[in-house]
Amino acid sequence: MTARKVLLFSLLSLFFSFNIFSQELEPVKWNYEVEKVSDTEYNLIFKANIDDGWYMYSQEETDGPLPTYFEYKNQEGNYKLIGETKEPDVKPKYDKVFELDVKKFDKQAQFSQRISIINPNFNVVEVEVVYQACDDAKCIMQDKMFSMSLDGSIVEAKEIIIDERSKQLSEELNLNITGWDNYESQDVEGKSYFTIFLLGFLGGLIALLTPCVFPMIPLTVSFFTKSSKDSKKGLFNSILYGVFIFLIYVLLSVPFHIMDSLDSGILNTISTNVTLNIIFFVIFVVFSFSFFGYFELTLPQSWSAAMDNRANKIGGFVGIFFMALTLAIVSFSCTGPILGGLLGSTMASDASAMQLSMGMGGFGFALALPFTLFAMFPKWLNSLPKSGGWLNTVKVVLGFLELALALKFLSNADLVEHWGLLKREVFIGIWIIIGIGLALYLFGKIKFPHDGPLQKLGKGRITTAILVIAFVIYLIPGLTNTKWANLKLLSGFPPPLTYSIYNKPEEFTITKSLDEGIALAKKLNKPIILDFTGWACVNCRKMEEQVWTDDKVNQILVNDYVIISLYVDDREELPKEEQFQYLRTNGTVKDIETIGDKWGTLQTINFRNNSQPYYVLLDHNMGLLNHPRGNTPDEDVYYDWLNTGLENFKK
Repeated sequence: MTARKVLLFSLLSLFFSFNIFSQELEPVKWNYEVEKVSDTEYNLIFKANIDDGWYMYSQEETDGPLPTYFEYKNQEGNYKLIGETKEPDVKPKYDKVFELDVKKFDKQAQFSQRISIINPNFNVVEVEVVYQACDDAKCIMQDKMFSMSLDGSIVEAKEIIIDERSKQLSEELNLNITGWDNYESQDVEGKSYFTIFLLGFLGGLIALLTPCVFPMIPLTVSFFTKSSKDSKKGLFNSILYGVFIFLIYVLLSVPFHIMDSLDSGILNTISTNVTLNIIFFVIFVVFSFSFFGYFELTLPQSWSAAMDNRANKIGGFVGIFFMALTLAIVSFSCTGPILGGLLGSTMASDASAMQLSMGMGGFGFALALPFTLFAMFPKWLNSLPKSGGWLNTVKVVLGFLELALALKFLSNADLVEHWGLLKREVFIGIWIIIGIGLALYLFGKIKFPHDGPLQKLGKGRITTAILVIAFVIYLIPGLTNTKWANLKLLSGFPPPLTYSIYNKPEEFTITKSLDEGIALAKKLNKPIILDFTGWACVNCRKMEEQVWTDDKVNQILVNDYVIISLYVDDREELPKEEQFQYLRTNGTVKDIETIGDKWGTLQTINFRNNSQPYYVLLDHNMGLLNHPRGNTPDEDVYYDWLNTGLENFKK
């Protein structure tokens, strides 16, 4: 077997799955046809139908996904290939899993190979295709065998004979796992749409407290309630005004849906592209200095004048819409940076277009809500604090927050390119400096252009300053090489613990040998964590670098478990006496020739699962201690899962 085939065929899967009872994933369905060109030449056509959300990859070799590979068998003396296997001509697109631009196919892909017949009595061509398929979270590796008759006749299935040694070695892969009935599978859920909506709502509430929006509330509500003789009509117009504000911000997300439909990876490209992250960094620095008062960011005055003019001329529903649009334009200098922060942060977390819409909707809903509520209860207007210098204070505080957020985008670029500019401790150190600057401002030690004379410190400034100082104190351990450096409340925002100025050695009890691991677990009287992983598994590395290094998770892994890491893409060949043929349940044969072949097959036999990372907790008798898990980016969820398995082991 060629090295290339070993590489491709050995990798059974990558990344995660959550259903322990699920069948092996099969996101690509194949069919074929034979096209006769002449008496001696034929076109072999292979058609791949790809499930929604999944991709398969080009035959070109890259540093990312493993390429699709066609092996044409039984050639010798029967036929020869004419040229190379043709594939669809597509431009490289960004791939979220491998974090680089690659040629990939969605929905359908057609491959073709022309052959020339040498043996006139030859009729059946055998072709094996090995391919990798991925969605945005997981990948699998599969193979498909075609027996293609040139004359269109039905190909009779060959009798498959497996020798006794292969049968015995195949049986040894069956671990006879017990305890399936005790545990149900569990999924790891990402942020819900409701959570994104609440984050947008919070951003909208903050925007309400800016000098561009806050003074507009009593003015606008008074206009609607007093300009109409009918109080009910005034209330209705005010509610309609709020509805239009909400719709305007939702409509701002429509272009992202269009981009997403044209290229489903566009939002991820935006979130991970180095150049765009640097551009976002610069934009957010500009936003922050605008909030500091050094200059004003506004949309062209002609826009707001035109909208206001139309609102006055048209009137009615359309006029109210233009009034809402005028508010959105006039308040841009305050809402723009906050809204930009919302969009940027959401896209930086691999959002979908729908998540962006939910965030924008939450933002618009928060802006619209007071105009409706105060119209319904006009007496509440008397309880509103008067506009004043405190609004500028809010704006400057937001400037500091924008500056801190800008650093995240520069960090994204740094992590992708491995520049080493913003190691975790450097990132946290700059945040500490920003926090100290904010505290000094709140205590009146620093002033900005639009700040008036500070007569005395109000309770709000003092309370906020104390909270900022507390946050700075919380950040300080992040500069150290101690167990307190984790800063769990900020998990996922600063660079990972492994991207550090310190060297942090692993102390896990870990082995790549199944037999040695089981023996060691018995000797130490510790439970086993069976870690199905891969050298080319991106999510496996993220789990090891971001979750396993969490303080609580690290301690329980180091002290209480024996980790058996089985690499399903390990290309090292097994000794000849350990190589064998495995008869699949579908009647096909798989050659077990590498370490990866063995561990990948062991996973599918015992767990009916073919994706990584995949974690299984076992006792010494191969009994399940908890439900198996796939990719689990939440440290607390992963720790609870490990701790439950440990408690069950002790029972």
